[in-house]
Amino acid sequence: MADVTVAHTFLPADYTAHLFDLDGVITPTAEVHMHAWADMFQRFLTSRGIEEPYTGADYYAYVDGRPRYDGVRTFLSSRGITVDEGTDEDPGIQEPDTETVRGLGNRKNDLVLSLLRSEGVAPYPGTVAYLDALPRTARLAIVSSSRNAEEVLRAAGLLDRFEHIVDGNVATREGLPGKPAPDTFLHAARLLGVEAADSVVYEDAVSGVQAGASGDFGAVIGVDRGAGRAELTAAGATFVVADLEEIS
Repeated sequence: MADVTVAHTFLPADYTAHLFDLDGVITPTAEVHMHAWADMFQRFLTSRGIEEPYTGADYYAYVDGRPRYDGVRTFLSSRGITVDEGTDEDPGIQEPDTETVRGLGNRKNDLVLSLLRSEGVAPYPGTVAYLDALPRTARLAIVSSSRNAEEVLRAAGLLDRFEHIVDGNVATREGLPGKPAPDTFLHAARLLGVEAADSVVYEDAVSGVQAGASGDFGAVIGVDRGAGRAELTAAGATFVVADLEEIS
């Protein structure tokens, strides 16, 4: 059911820039990431003889929306597990015994890429309708922790919709801290030449909503794909919808 409050009080045309998270907002790849994290972490815990399983609650609390290696560190820390940091070149699926922060993160990324290439990806219809309904003067950017954002957008047929992509590769190159820090969203607004107050953030992750809220953006729209309406609201969402079609 559409949220009447959002439809009546939030007007996209009131804002110049629209900054979209990718996984879970534009495409359902959040589910792919969720499954890959679960596969990787459960195999890791089992290999160490740890009986307490990795759960969906762990994903939302420690991993969702964070840069890949931050997600590894945060989850392992929650279990009191310490491993070496490793390097970006540590192998993933090819050598599953490489139990470093970056090796585990790379293993998860290999799983995601394998799933994307075998199954493909289609954008959320409601999101496409929302993009179509935005004013022609709207300035659009993707702000994603993923390092595969361009590949996903190309597969979804939406790459040409966005002027800029601020992803994990850009964050690393520019030295920008990842979500829940607001820096990647602020960087996207700067690239568009638009003030934060005249920009809207669209996020499905608690950490992403926190990033938008702490950046003093004009509005933060939480898209509830599983994180929870109450949790997204508590994180600082101006409004929470189940799908962007509610406000298109």
